[in-house]
Amino acid sequence: MTGFEGRVAVVSGAGRGIGQAICRALARRGADVVAVDIVDPVETVGMVEAEGRKAVGLTGDVSDPDDVRRIGQQVTERMGRCDILVNNAGIYPAKNVFKLDYDAWRRVMAVNLDSQFLMTKAVLDHMCEARWGRIINITSNSVGLALPGFTHYIASKMGSIGFTRALASDVASFGITVNAVGPTLSRTPGLAESVIGDGALQHVSGLQAIKRPGEAEDVVGTVLFLAGDDSAFVTGQTIMADGGLVRL
Repeated sequence: MTGFEGRVAVVSGAGRGIGQAICRALARRGADVVAVDIVDPVETVGMVEAEGRKAVGLTGDVSDPDDVRRIGQQVTERMGRCDILVNNAGIYPAKNVFKLDYDAWRRVMAVNLDSQFLMTKAVLDHMCEARWGRIINITSNSVGLALPGFTHYIASKMGSIGFTRALASDVASFGITVNAVGPTLSRTPGLAESVIGDGALQHVSGLQAIKRPGEAEDVVGTVLFLAGDDSAFVTGQTIMADGGLVRL
């Protein structure tokens, strides 16, 4: 697999779970990493540094334009460039549409979709100047499922797929590819804290072709492929790294 020596990766939602696993895997293959999270991603920074790579931890709300502008400025000041952007930040509060109010709808849209636009805008100049870039948006296999209580979440993740497809057309002439990865319901700290619970994890894994619960590391290989030179002719695509659930 392609190494990432000399590359700088920026990963949102990097404090734990899937984002943390992506940061560590990129570092193991030679990338320097900017880990972004709403809380200090100090543990992730330590993991990246343990791999012998430079790490910067930035705290901010990636759904807030002012915070993202500040994050973009710090990426420029402290790393000088961004080659790989992984838009991983996301939330998934379950709420039936009859109880779903506009504030809850907007919060999910802001974190899951608006942040992908804002973070892309914050680092796009670096990629255009280098005429090389990889943007990877984390979506969800839920877009192919019928899940009660996830109207807002599924809408935001389908929006991420549309954003991926359209953005790929705008930036292709600069040597930038844009793709999305859709994990299955995975065993992460975020799931443990949610109302969904372990029962849902076991149920979903039973529907998959590969009948075991998803782990954060199961997403990493697809992200690494899309982040490197081997995928230079792949853009505007969504790959489901979900154990074969969406085959249904």
